[in-house]
Amino acid sequence: MTKRLLAGVDVGTSGVKCIIADEDGQVLASSTQEYPLSTPRPGWAEQNPADWWEGTAKGLREIVAKVDRDALVGLSMSGQMHGLVALDAAGSVIRPAMLWCDQRTQAQCDWITEKAGGLDGLRAMTNNRMLTGYTGGKILWLRDEEPENFARMKLFVCPKDYIRFRLTGELGTDVSEASGTGFFDTKNRRWSKELIALAGLDEAIFPEAHESVELAGRITAAAAEATGLPEGLSVYFGGGDAVIQTTGAGLIQPGVLGVVIGTSGNVSMGLDRYCDNPNSDLQMFCNNEPGRWHAFGCPLTSGGAYRWYRDELCQHAVAASKAFGENVYNLMGLEAEQSVPGSHGVIFTPYLSGERCPYPDPNARGAFYGLTLGTTRSDITRSVMEGVTFSLKQVVDLMKSFTPCEKVYTSGGGSASALWRQMQADVFDLPVYTMSAAGEGGAYGAIMVAGVGAGVWKNLSEAVSIVRVETETLPIRENQKAYQDAFEIYAKLYPALKPVYDLSASKGF
Repeated sequence: MTKRLLAGVDVGTSGVKCIIADEDGQVLASSTQEYPLSTPRPGWAEQNPADWWEGTAKGLREIVAKVDRDALVGLSMSGQMHGLVALDAAGSVIRPAMLWCDQRTQAQCDWITEKAGGLDGLRAMTNNRMLTGYTGGKILWLRDEEPENFARMKLFVCPKDYIRFRLTGELGTDVSEASGTGFFDTKNRRWSKELIALAGLDEAIFPEAHESVELAGRITAAAAEATGLPEGLSVYFGGGDAVIQTTGAGLIQPGVLGVVIGTSGNVSMGLDRYCDNPNSDLQMFCNNEPGRWHAFGCPLTSGGAYRWYRDELCQHAVAASKAFGENVYNLMGLEAEQSVPGSHGVIFTPYLSGERCPYPDPNARGAFYGLTLGTTRSDITRSVMEGVTFSLKQVVDLMKSFTPCEKVYTSGGGSASALWRQMQADVFDLPVYTMSAAGEGGAYGAIMVAGVGAGVWKNLSEAVSIVRVETETLPIRENQKAYQDAFEIYAKLYPALKPVYDLSASKGF
């Protein structure tokens, strides 16, 4: 009997990943297509949605050609959250999409927070802050700064929702994605009409929000021609990457932390009940599983900091990788291993796009501290990895204060590094596991969502049974003292540098 096949698409920041897996969870085909990121001003981040579509269409063509496309029973989506894709009455894109890491909206976030009656008032309506990266601040910025474009906008969607629109001709979003706009009542899983009214916005610009596993539409004839997918294939709503990539790693139940080192970082946990968000320190979103919720915190720049370091300061490793056919990150990891835990006192703060958690601060900036004449390139390379891990530890500690944590499932590009897995185990003081297909990220979670929608599994709690433990990493006690000392310094750098960050911002830096 032919196994049923499922397709997953993850519209990321650096590129789009398309995969096909069978009903046993085995990935049969995978393709990643990169596209550019534009930063027209400091703190701004934009992309052209046409690039997403071009990459998606190419990636799908590549993978569909490798399988029996008649065995496909469903497709679903993951994608970078919080982006603003403004559409006119014809469904055409009005301007470049503003992304999750765009930090231009602080004034708008402050304004809506005040209108809502402060953090407590806002939390009563949404259970979250209005963070600068959220879609909601971008809508208000568009109204304030580009009124002509705002007047043309008849509906907004988020990045993956735009790609699903190109595939199906149907507009809408899912409850996990909607949670990340800042205008969503996560307790009742609907738009907050009260907050929308306070902001003076028209409810009509907000897309309908559905559960992740609901049918969103079917592949159109035009999309079938562009992608190679069968016309009429069922497409399900899917979820925002901060939520669905941990679903793909097998994380549904409380007590298990999901740690993702992708372009951004993510520390999360599934919740089987709605919980208030104390001090609004974490983000509390709707889960991909109906009737469940999702607690998490997202440092803005994690793997993205390591990629920046690769591109700008590791040309020697890039050249060597091309010369010898070796993965550049493997070479960088070997270099980092020549240093020691604590990187001989070199501390890196990964605030290259501002910061979201634990410090919601668009003015924060990256820095190397502790450089001396004795500092080596190995120390600096390792310090970047450690700085990212320390930023995640601060979120892990918040999560531990909220609910007991027993272990970590790690995923994203950083999970491929044995050194980084060990670093996580030592710094978090928890056993760290990688799960099958963890490297597939949100696309694998999309596979599960599509499978539930198509009837392959009855729910996501059953779907995660296809996920298996692949590696186990236990803390090494002799490493922990050095990490504790380094982390103590790391934790003091943001408060110490905060006045400098604000001064720099006031001068336009």
